[in-house]
Amino acid sequence: MDLASRYKGVVGLVFGDNASPNEDSYIQRLLDRISNGTLPDDRRSAIVELQSVVAESNAAQLAFGASGFPVVVGILKDQRDDVEMVRGALETLLGALTPIDHARAQKTEVHAALMNSDLLSREAENITLLLSLLEEEDFYVRYFTLQILTALLMNSQNRLQEAILTTPRGITRLMDMLMDREVTVNYILDILNVAIGLFKSLVIRNEALLLLTHLTREAEEIQKIVVFEGAFEKIFSIIKEEGGSDGDVVVQDCLELLKNLLRNSSSNQILLRETMGFEPIISVLKLRGITYKFTQQKTVNLLCALETINMLIMGGAVTDPGKESNKLANRTVFVQKKLLDHLLMLGVESQWSPVAVRCMTFKCIGDLVDGHPKNRDILASKVLGEDRQAEPALNSILRIILQTSSIQEFVAADYVFKTFCEKNREGQAMLASTLIPQPHPTTRDPLEDDVNMSFGSMLLRGIFSGETDGDLETCCRAASILSHVLKDNIQCKEKALKIVLESPVPSMGTSEPLFQRIVRYLAVASSMKSQDKSKSYIQQIILKLLVTWTVDCPAAVQCFLDSRHHLTYLLDLVSNPAATVCIRGLASILLGECVIYNKSSENGKDAFAVVDAVSQKMGLTSYFSKFEEMQSSLIFSSSSERPREDHEPLTRTATPSEAEIEDVDVAGAMDKGNEDHPMLISLFDPSFTGLVKSLEGSIREGIVDVYSRPKSEVAVVPADLEQRSGENEKDYINRLKAFIEKQCSEIQNLLARNAALAEDVASSGRNEQSQGSEQRASTVMEKVHIDSIKRELQETSQRLETIKSEKAKMESEASEYKNVAAKLESDLKGLSDAYNSLEQANYHLEKEVRSLKGGEGPMEYPDVEAIKEEVRKEAQKESEDELNDLLVCLGQEESKVEKLTAKLVELGVDVDKLLEDIGDESQAQGECEDDDQ
Repeated sequence: MDLASRYKGVVGLVFGDNASPNEDSYIQRLLDRISNGTLPDDRRSAIVELQSVVAESNAAQLAFGASGFPVVVGILKDQRDDVEMVRGALETLLGALTPIDHARAQKTEVHAALMNSDLLSREAENITLLLSLLEEEDFYVRYFTLQILTALLMNSQNRLQEAILTTPRGITRLMDMLMDREVTVNYILDILNVAIGLFKSLVIRNEALLLLTHLTREAEEIQKIVVFEGAFEKIFSIIKEEGGSDGDVVVQDCLELLKNLLRNSSSNQILLRETMGFEPIISVLKLRGITYKFTQQKTVNLLCALETINMLIMGGAVTDPGKESNKLANRTVFVQKKLLDHLLMLGVESQWSPVAVRCMTFKCIGDLVDGHPKNRDILASKVLGEDRQAEPALNSILRIILQTSSIQEFVAADYVFKTFCEKNREGQAMLASTLIPQPHPTTRDPLEDDVNMSFGSMLLRGIFSGETDGDLETCCRAASILSHVLKDNIQCKEKALKIVLESPVPSMGTSEPLFQRIVRYLAVASSMKSQDKSKSYIQQIILKLLVTWTVDCPAAVQCFLDSRHHLTYLLDLVSNPAATVCIRGLASILLGECVIYNKSSENGKDAFAVVDAVSQKMGLTSYFSKFEEMQSSLIFSSSSERPREDHEPLTRTATPSEAEIEDVDVAGAMDKGNEDHPMLISLFDPSFTGLVKSLEGSIREGIVDVYSRPKSEVAVVPADLEQRSGENEKDYINRLKAFIEKQCSEIQNLLARNAALAEDVASSGRNEQSQGSEQRASTVMEKVHIDSIKRELQETSQRLETIKSEKAKMESEASEYKNVAAKLESDLKGLSDAYNSLEQANYHLEKEVRSLKGGEGPMEYPDVEAIKEEVRKEAQKESEDELNDLLVCLGQEESKVEKLTAKLVELGVDVDKLLEDIGDESQAQGECEDDDQ
């Protein structure tokens, strides 16, 4: 073999002068005794010696790899009946594939275990041979075979996966090992007597779990075959037998394998949902036995189960086109199976759960209700506890946020409220409706007081709790929750503006609005930050609340500017070099919101006053530079590309220690110059950073527009320059003079603004490039001046166009009125002519009557009574004739009826019944005709 020759060359190179010259020959003698020996005992002792030498020496592994594989593989093929020889051959192979401890190995670049693995896996027949050994009855044969396959997987993963896929029933044999139960007393005794250093608790099933876990981590084809072979049923069967979350490391292995099968595979998730359902994985979360005893392994098992559930909640790979529908279906089924109850029990009601478990539980709750209105309603209706201690689940989560000492738990529970309030106007309104201030706590039991307190009252108490103990940590956390309640909901913002808080000490001051109280806490946090750097995030979170509250809310801007000290403090905060980049940037955004959402016309509080204050304090160039600094900070630069935080897999070989499971200390993680607190990366989610970036552009445009245009109240339409009716020349001249003076003052003010703006821009240009600075400054000044003149001309043209349009409108209305008047006049003339013609006709009629009355002799009038009598007799005669005709016809019809009746009787028809039915139909037809009429 060429490969064998290569190995011999490597062995000679490695041995050199450092290895014994007889070691290679010693390996050859042992192999010769094994292959050519005649005594079985001598061959068995030789293979035992070979196994011992290969397991202890890196050089022996190289020597064995050069020529030993054909001998050992021959034993596995041809000597299956000799169990001891097969065992020895497998142990020798395992020793050749296992790396030697570096402390005992020679210093060489050649890794014998890797080279031997490559040599053995080159031939697919060798893998097929090893898989066939899994069907043997001997426990050790199967056990060592699984360990050899695991070693090959570590060193030659791709080759092993391909060989297993091409081997008939390869995966099936591995799956059969999961249900292996052959661990008897005899085998245990053999282990105790023979295998020193073996892991006594491991059996074939557990080794098969590890092997399948490694195989399914990346290989999609193997995942499909494993699922087809009934992996789900076997995994949950093992978990149940091992005791669920109270089980040992085998439960963790099963859950790791389950995660490999479900990760990024919507089809496998659908198969699990539609066959076994989600009840088996939910049952792992049930706390059995001693509920307050959480061992390290139990904690790891619960974390693995929660990660699996969260994986199902998220629905699969991002690129999967059916991810959204699968995610919706998974969440619906989880809530139907009461997963929310188990999560609340584990994360909220269980006081002994480790911090890592509670944090992962809150993450699952948040993902479960994110974008799912029905699940949000179910969470809002959940009540925890019994009798007097019963309270809504959201209240319990808020209480944990306000009282926990773990920053991780605060961030995780905050995520629940973020997802609950996101695009949930009804839920926000429900929470905001409970914002009712309560009197300060007395000597009553605080726990009882919290349980009986509404969500909003507890939140408000958390906001002003810092006044009594001098610590704004609780206020900061309550402010974060309040920002979720108010986000994108103008009704909730205006309702919160109406809240007035009483001073905790009446002698210290009067009541003040909630908004102004929070602004005051922002100033208090500035002094606290210098004393405790680990709590530098307090100012950022309060600023986040103020920025969120002020968006699209002019009333909040007005409340902020009601106190002149607020604007002064905010300007100092923006220009404070000791503040972090994030603090200065958010304060600049808040200042900009006071401009673009300012609807006030009062001097000193309008947008012009804010822009003037910024210009005088630091200049617009320096102010705008705070935006670039903030956008380049770690929090904002990485937020848009930041992936979802996934926990590192808790693998069997890397089980976390107790310290890693507990809360992570972040106090020292931010001592890096001017960096912000690492916790803010979790709280400043992409939606908030995206809002800040969109506000930046609007603020730039708004400030430049306000800075460069004149005040609207000094603008006068050109039509007012004309002399008014009844105004004498002297008054007209004085009014024009006053107008001109006012316009000159406004122009001077505008020129001063433009000059300052041009100076800021020019100075910024000088810092970037020193050459040609005067020319650029002059060009900028001229451009700004020309732009302002163009804007004035445009406004004047617009006013003229407005006046022209109003004039044309009035002329059109006057023309319409003239047409209406002409029409009315024409109608009136027609009525007059008609009246005259009627008068003439009446006159002629009266004239004829008079002529008739004044004629010769009396007029003869006809006898009306005689005429009436004659007409009556004639009509009566006609009626009698018609009646006689009707009687004749009636007689004829009656004779016909009698004949028909007799005929019907002969035929056996009930004539009376038939007549009744005909009568009923006739009556019904008559009623219908009456209704139609």
